Amino acid sequence: MDIDKIIKEVMEQVHAQSTASAVITDMCCDAFEVPSRLEHSLLNPDVCVDKIREECLSARRYCVAAVCVAPYYVSEAADSLRGSSVKVCAAIGFPHGAMSAAAKAAEARECIKNGAQELDVAMNILAVKSGRMSDARRDLEEIVSVAQGKAQVKAVFEHCVYTDDEKVSVLNMARSCGVDFVKIQNVLSGKGADVEDIRFAKEILGNNVKIKIDGGVKTLEKAQELICAGADRIGLTATVKIAQEALGAK
Repeated sequence: MDIDKIIKEVMEQVHAQSTASAVITDMCCDAFEVPSRLEHSLLNPDVCVDKIREECLSARRYCVAAVCVAPYYVSEAADSLRGSSVKVCAAIGFPHGAMSAAAKAAEARECIKNGAQELDVAMNILAVKSGRMSDARRDLEEIVSVAQGKAQVKAVFEHCVYTDDEKVSVLNMARSCGVDFVKIQNVLSGKGADVEDIRFAKEILGNNVKIKIDGGVKTLEKAQELICAGADRIGLTATVKIAQEALGAK
């Protein structure tokens, strides 16, 4: 037995672990906690039912927070995730929340009935841009009422379409309506998820409303950066890649 060789190998392992720990300590969120903050987005229009089932298995494997699907796939996702900790999140009123309040509420009710435990609800952008905040509020209050005790509500904040004054008004409205989360969405922004957007929203929402953010998150480092800035959830498609990287760093 080569004792010197064994000692050298052990010392190298200790050094490697210490280096990894130092990197993780620089972030306020340990890498192995990241998967539980991820929401696996399956909202592309070319996603087939077999893909939904396959991706739900991956979500179970890595114990992510939720899988986000269109209302059409809620039942399939619920069946695939039954018995796991992974939630089914349904996209309600996408993309701009511009249908009638009754239609949006009916969609929410059906999704909850089919197994959705969380709802990403598109606020009525057209109402906000028309200065009809009371219409936008009425929509959101109706969804919160429908979901009460049954599902968490995440109000979708497509921030790039609003003026600064509108941003403040919309965030205050979401907070006062009693939503569980505000989802900072970057579908139209083109710039991707940004820590400054989280900090801006957090300043208005306070600590009683959680924050979800999406927008091109592709690395573990970026996910940790967003969490450190105040994000409670991250919506993304690179879920498996980041989960594998995070658990490998544990």
